[in-house]
Amino acid sequence: MNEPKLLEEHLIFQGNSEPHQRIAQHTDSPPWRRFAHAQKAGDGSAGSVTEQRGKGYFARPEEIRAVNIAIYLRRPLLVTGDPGTGKSTLAHAIAYELGLGEVLVWPITSRSTLQQGLYQYDAIGRLQEASLRREQGNGSPKPELADIGRFIRLGPLGTGLYLSKPERPSVLLIDEIDKSDIDLPNDLLHVFEEGEFEIPELSRLPEDCANVPVWLHHGAGTREVTRGRVRCEGFPIVLLTSNGERDFPPAFLRRCVRLDIKAPKGDELAAIVAQRVDQANPKSAEVKELIRIFEQDRDDSSRELATDQLLNAVYLLTKDVGTLDLQRLREIVFRPLSNAPPETPAAPQP
Repeated sequence: MNEPKLLEEHLIFQGNSEPHQRIAQHTDSPPWRRFAHAQKAGDGSAGSVTEQRGKGYFARPEEIRAVNIAIYLRRPLLVTGDPGTGKSTLAHAIAYELGLGEVLVWPITSRSTLQQGLYQYDAIGRLQEASLRREQGNGSPKPELADIGRFIRLGPLGTGLYLSKPERPSVLLIDEIDKSDIDLPNDLLHVFEEGEFEIPELSRLPEDCANVPVWLHHGAGTREVTRGRVRCEGFPIVLLTSNGERDFPPAFLRRCVRLDIKAPKGDELAAIVAQRVDQANPKSAEVKELIRIFEQDRDDSSRELATDQLLNAVYLLTKDVGTLDLQRLREIVFRPLSNAPPETPAAPQP
């Protein structure tokens, strides 16, 4: 059987060990793989992360209701669903539509702790600076009390609480909370309920150091903290995402508004393609067939697939990537997300 090949003008890497500059002719990338910092865009401006990820989000009625309920109740929104259903993108869509600037993102791992989300204190860095001062004969051998704020940086949760106002709440994404240590959901409860926390390293300072400037998360400048207490004036818009890999304690669930995002189908997939892929025509025969194949593989064949795999395939179609037919594109891009050994999918049914 003849192997389908890419047309020569589409081959960036040719595998012939002959150096060339062909990549300079292919500088474009999918919208979801463009980096805001490379475009030197500021918060809320064209090209920002929030705009790139939030603009054109396809929101269903149940998602709109859940988001509004969470905002009215000032409660966190716990969003569950399969990988690739747009859980984290929803946070960016909210921030973009409401003009609330960039989303504060706290990616959770099994080693994440509450303090990492609230603040970090670089005690070693402070001692190193004191040692350098002593060696140079500049100042006291002990660290200056007033300098301690330079070694404290609020985390995404701490920054969200500090900056959030009733008329302009922060948007905080706590991503993949189900990957956390078993205690983290319960550890969050007090902060969610009280809307404040203490930085002991500052609260122990004498009266003449009551107001100490500290760094905010992700290069957002500095703000003063009084007597070591960080208090929010209005609860931020908090989204916690979960892939459904674990259960949460009732006390945690009681304090959250819950939303389960289902995998998009049919017209919903066509709308997502139209909104997310530049120059894609969801009504074209090739794109319609690709959507049908994707749904068949995901639903009828029970293969674990994510919507962004469909977007990747449609993007390749818009770039007219050579003579790869839909079947070969399907084999390459629609690989299941599970750890099961790959298998060649059956030919799509007409």
